[in-house]
Parts: sequence; C-alpha cells; structure tokens
Amino acid sequence: MKVAIVMGSKSDYPVVEKAEAMLRDFGVEYETRIISAHRTPKQAEEFAANAEANGFGAIIAAAGKAAHLAGVLAATTPLPVIGLPMKSSTMDGLDSLLSVVQMPKGVPVATVAINGAENAAILAVQILAAADPALRQKIKDFKKKQEEEIVALDREFQNEK
Repeated sequence: MKVAIVMGSKSDYPVVEKAEAMLRDFGVEYETRIISAHRTPKQAEEFAANAEANGFGAIIAAAGKAAHLAGVLAATTPLPVIGLPMKSSTMDGLDSLLSVVQMPKGVPVATVAINGAENAAILAVQILAAADPALRQKIKDFKKKQEEEIVALDREFQNEK
C-alpha cells in the first residue's frame, strides 16, 4: 500500500516535503500530486474515485484558505483522508483548519495541525500499519525512540542544574 499526497497548489510543497520525508523514513511509498478542488474538480473526483484501485491505502490532502480538497476527496473515496490545513496569509491558517475540520456527517476527514505535515504522514503510516505487522513495528520503534530521546534530554537537563 502507498500513500497519496494531494496538494491544492505548488506553493504548499515546502510543507508537504516534510510529509514525504517522514514517509521515506518509514519506507512507505507515496505519490504527490497537485490537484485543486476548485480549479480541477473533475480531476480531484477522478483521482479519489480511482485511488483504491491505484494501490493507495490513505490520502493526505494539503490545502489552504477555503481548503475544500480533503472534503472533495473524502466524498469520493472509501479510503481514509487526512486533511493537512496549510497556513495562509489570510488568517494564518485558521481558515484552512476550520474548512478541513468541519466536515458534514458521513464525510469524515482526520485533521492534523496547521502545517502539521509530519503528523499527517505518521497518521497515514499508522493507518497502513493496521494491516501490516512490519510497518506496525516501525511505528512502535519510532515511538520508543521518541521516548528515549526525551528521557535523555531530561537526564541531561537535570545534570545541568
């Protein structure tokens, strides 16, 4: 299984690159596309309708401002969609966050923080890991490593005091 990353604009790519890096760290294949919910709605619907058949197990949808991309994709695919609200110049991304998180009943979109690309990727990996024991172990190892890093930082901090 692979992850689709769909961004509404090329200007989203500096943030989306962080999701790509995280997916590479986990050894998860991905494909990144530019598809706009407003400017290319037919392509968005076609991509979502064919995502499962094209081997995707989850979709990350990065969009700013009105940020309807995640909802359009979620309305058309049976796959889990993770909304990645992008920080915009208009309202610092609050507009994007509210657009992504306020989905109507029956069209769920998991939502991460504004510009939270790394968490979007980790959540996508966790979704795929539900059916992949090797990937699940990678998630466990990742979480253990995070724990060990914080414990080491605390120890170092305590020794500095």
